[in-house]
Amino acid sequence: MSEETRVARRAGTVGAATMVSRVLGLVREQVMATLFGAGLATDAFNVAFRIPNLLRDLFAEGAMSSAFVPTFTAVREREGDAAAWAFGRQLMAALVVVLAALCGAGWVFAPALVRLFAPGFADVPGKLELTVLLTRVMLPFLPAVALAAAAMGMLHAHGRFGVPALAPMLLNLGMVVVGVGLIPAARALGQPDVLAMAVGVLVGGVLQFGVQLPALAGLGFRLRFERPTFPAPVRRVAALMLPATVGLAATQLNLLVSTIVASLLEQGSVSWLWYAFRLMQLPIGVFGVALATVSLPALSRAAVAHDLDGVRTTLSATVRLVLLLTIPAAVWLAVMSAPVVALLYEHGRFGPRDTARTAAALVMYCVGLPAFAAVGVLTRAFYALGDTRRPLQASAVSVGLNIALNLTLMGPLGHLGLALATSLTSIANALQLAFHLRRRLGRIEGRRMAQTAARVAAASLAVGLACAAGLALLGGRARGTWWTEAVVVAGGLLFALPAGWAAMRALRVAELAAAESIVASALARLRGRR
Repeated sequence: MSEETRVARRAGTVGAATMVSRVLGLVREQVMATLFGAGLATDAFNVAFRIPNLLRDLFAEGAMSSAFVPTFTAVREREGDAAAWAFGRQLMAALVVVLAALCGAGWVFAPALVRLFAPGFADVPGKLELTVLLTRVMLPFLPAVALAAAAMGMLHAHGRFGVPALAPMLLNLGMVVVGVGLIPAARALGQPDVLAMAVGVLVGGVLQFGVQLPALAGLGFRLRFERPTFPAPVRRVAALMLPATVGLAATQLNLLVSTIVASLLEQGSVSWLWYAFRLMQLPIGVFGVALATVSLPALSRAAVAHDLDGVRTTLSATVRLVLLLTIPAAVWLAVMSAPVVALLYEHGRFGPRDTARTAAALVMYCVGLPAFAAVGVLTRAFYALGDTRRPLQASAVSVGLNIALNLTLMGPLGHLGLALATSLTSIANALQLAFHLRRRLGRIEGRRMAQTAARVAAASLAVGLACAAGLALLGGRARGTWWTEAVVVAGGLLFALPAGWAAMRALRVAELAAAESIVASALARLRGRR
């Protein structure tokens, strides 16, 4: 079995679970758009949620996971399962102590944080105060999701990917079911409706951790209280996390910069960018994150064994699959942006103007979609090798570039300039990481990656043309009912899939067989087969 096929089959399982989770995420966004539109409450919620979400990516699912999985794998390979489980419990105890203290500080300094993240909110009566309230409610989400990330890392190290991939759907269920269900209680208490959604986020974070415990128990893990200590493996994770916190956080830090600048633009800009970025995250999650997730344990095992050929092979196979899947996805999403946004969000208080602004931002984000996905794989290769310095350097350059591009493009392009700046920065970040990996490994099959990218890009022209033909045939430019938009979006997909597949066959894209394995594995998983 080729490395592409091996990675693809595992990614199919993760991709299927991630698809379910992301669909629920879209339902969550639809609920938010219907109930609150793109106004004051939504802007406040999005900024308030971005604060613990940023910290989550820095200290939990992002940097911590990428530092934890290689360390856990090394302990397990050298000392056995018992030592690895003990290490996992010690890390969880340390996370609770550190992040509880961080939440306390966040509660005290919430007004200053909101002023930093959204300086323009102070000019709108009540907007700053509402954002501070929502931030304080959602801060405890951080330790809950950090424990969930630790559980996820242990399952990944044991080759279990399905349950961890499904766990995030509980955040979306928490917001939709618990959040909406608590709106009457919020009104009865004289609180804003959006406060109930913040409570739903907190409940969802707790559920993300709890749902993974049975799978861990089946592998032999026993959850019990440990006195917080900092043995050598925990200290190593902390040491790797310090630079990894910045190295893996380039995307979130760049989004934070965009949020700060967007808060200075017309009201709704923060929400238009948020909704567009969430849509762009759907193919990244299903394809990019799935492939990056399954590649990290394999990269870590190869690195522990000093098998650099294994690292090169896994890295090349994963990046080529990312390009194969995300380039046509970006083209499809850009061409179909208006009907997709209208279908998913144009309900209730989210009107045609919001659809147009969000769709335009989505096109700009699609420019960098493949790079967003590739950065996740490239960065994980560095952490598997124990190298946190290079991603840190690349991230610092990216953040500086993003600030410069934001300030340059916000004047002529408004919120579209912020989305384009984020995409261009992500492309620059991916190129930097690939350059440094080539120097570290000697070679990374860069020519083969470039050939795959060129062929897939050429085939994606067929995807774009097919979508354009579908829009012309189905009248996609006209805004209609929900069913009209659904027909247009479905038609665009039905036109694009065979066109893209045939073009890739004609251009002899070698990785297409592995991509077909992803689809087959995902469909099998969705049908309940292993």
